[in-house]
Amino acid sequence: MIMTYQEANSISIKDYLESLGILPVVDKLYYGMYHSPFRQDDTPSFKVDYGVNLWCDFGTGEGGSLIDFVMKQHGCNAYGAISRLEQGYYSANTFSFQGKSISERNASREEKKKAASPIGIRKIQPLQNPALINYLKSRGIAPEVAADYVQEIYYRINGKPLFALAFKNDAGGYELRNPGYKGCTSPKDITRIRFAGKKNNACFVFEGFMDYLSFLTIRQKNSPAYPCIDWQDYIILNSTRQCGQGFVPVRRVRENPLPFG
Repeated sequence: MIMTYQEANSISIKDYLESLGILPVVDKLYYGMYHSPFRQDDTPSFKVDYGVNLWCDFGTGEGGSLIDFVMKQHGCNAYGAISRLEQGYYSANTFSFQGKSISERNASREEKKKAASPIGIRKIQPLQNPALINYLKSRGIAPEVAADYVQEIYYRINGKPLFALAFKNDAGGYELRNPGYKGCTSPKDITRIRFAGKKNNACFVFEGFMDYLSFLTIRQKNSPAYPCIDWQDYIILNSTRQCGQGFVPVRRVRENPLPFG
């Protein structure tokens, strides 16, 4: 019996990690925080969302499904990852399929084939969702300031419709944020912001786009007449892992500007 892509990704990531002897440091009802299996970290920065069965390593900005995890773990392709998961399940019956038995999974196989892919973007549009606007306000960020830099994205994870703030990076991927989710779409990259026609001598660097938006909000609040936002260039790393990549463009940002928009 050959395991399908959907079946492999329906295996509980929590159960898979437990089979490796990896347990959550913080175990909540809907998610768990782990020490990263891929690197040394002093505080747990590897999140597994039990509800949507996805992982995110906040230290590197990487994440995805169980297949993505196994591909990174073993340095293999998707087919190799599915083969390893299939061998692990049928040889030891170690993992659960989100509470479903094999017979239940086989009975609904045709439905699973019709299901959406684990992650799929439905649409991206200007910021107007009241829930996302309220989320920004709860973080002390002015929505009218954020609207120039973020959009709202509607997407599906394992067929479940979701929405979030979307901040675009230089490679065309997006950083995603909502009150219950922090993740990204591929590819991962930094974001450089340079205002057209300006040759600034300073460049401010931020770890994440929420930090950047908070900075802009404070500037606008303290000096509404002269916020001087365009007096410097900006680099948003979108992950501490991007530091090495971020500081090289600091010298090049004036030579090869990327106007925002």
